[in-house]
Amino acid sequence: MPINIPKQMPAREVLEKEKIFVMDEERASTQDIRPLNILILNLMPEKEKTEVQLLRLLGNTPLQVNITFLHMETHHSKNVSKWHLEQFYKTFSSVKKYYFDGMIITGAPIEHLPFEKVNYWDELKEIMDWSKDHVTSVMHICWGAQAALYHHYGIGKFELPSKCSGIYKHTIADQTVKLVRGFDEVYFAPHSRYTSVSREKIMEHPELKLLSEGEAGPFMIMSKDEKHIMVTGHLEYDTDTLAIEYERDLKKGLDIQMPENYFPNNDVNEQPLNTWRSHSHLLFSNWLNYYVYQETPYEQDRKVKVDVPVPNEF
Repeated sequence: MPINIPKQMPAREVLEKEKIFVMDEERASTQDIRPLNILILNLMPEKEKTEVQLLRLLGNTPLQVNITFLHMETHHSKNVSKWHLEQFYKTFSSVKKYYFDGMIITGAPIEHLPFEKVNYWDELKEIMDWSKDHVTSVMHICWGAQAALYHHYGIGKFELPSKCSGIYKHTIADQTVKLVRGFDEVYFAPHSRYTSVSREKIMEHPELKLLSEGEAGPFMIMSKDEKHIMVTGHLEYDTDTLAIEYERDLKKGLDIQMPENYFPNNDVNEQPLNTWRSHSHLLFSNWLNYYVYQETPYEQDRKVKVDVPVPNEF
């Protein structure tokens, strides 16, 4: 089934070329289906790229999904136009009276900052607290996962000796957990970060369960009430995302190493191979099915779609 996004959204053209089933509000209203309402708090600087990456995965299940994008009111985004935010995004103050079936909080390239020094930390804390009784399940990605571990469970991050960048091998701790149902015993996932979290503190915490780990440390962590899912890497990344980041860091003059296990023969002129695509789709499919669709209450009056304004309303 399709994802429902505005007709004018740039991601729509990309997804349609990939044969992802995209639907607009007019057609969706003719179907007698209870769609899932998913809120995406997009903290990434290049928001349009992240939109495509996440919508591609959310649009590949049998479920009809309504998407609402959220940006921070207390932060000015430099890499996306004001027009784009006004057309396709909401702010927390405009959605906090609603309930959502699921929510995604993305990563953000601000790991060098203590959480309290992030200019939108107070707003993010309010959103994370609000999600406890307004969202059925929340998936946190990379820095978003670290923020959730810190805010909800008191587990901080620590700096790594060098950037963790590349494609790393992971294993599953418990194959019976629904989130990793269908995963291979060994699978690969991209990582791109300067910080990590303590495996020992996760294992010792009475409210957390470590689902998967690997060469890059803890990867998937879930609260035992299954409310929060923390993914420290980037299964949503495109094939060339790490290459683009590497080139960007080199142009900045950073002392950066080539992404590990990424370029064939460690040759930047060779095209990387995507070895994580199937598991990225599986992760999002399992999350939507088992932790959102199967768990969310069927109460239409509480699950109100927050429509993104069309251009002529501005």
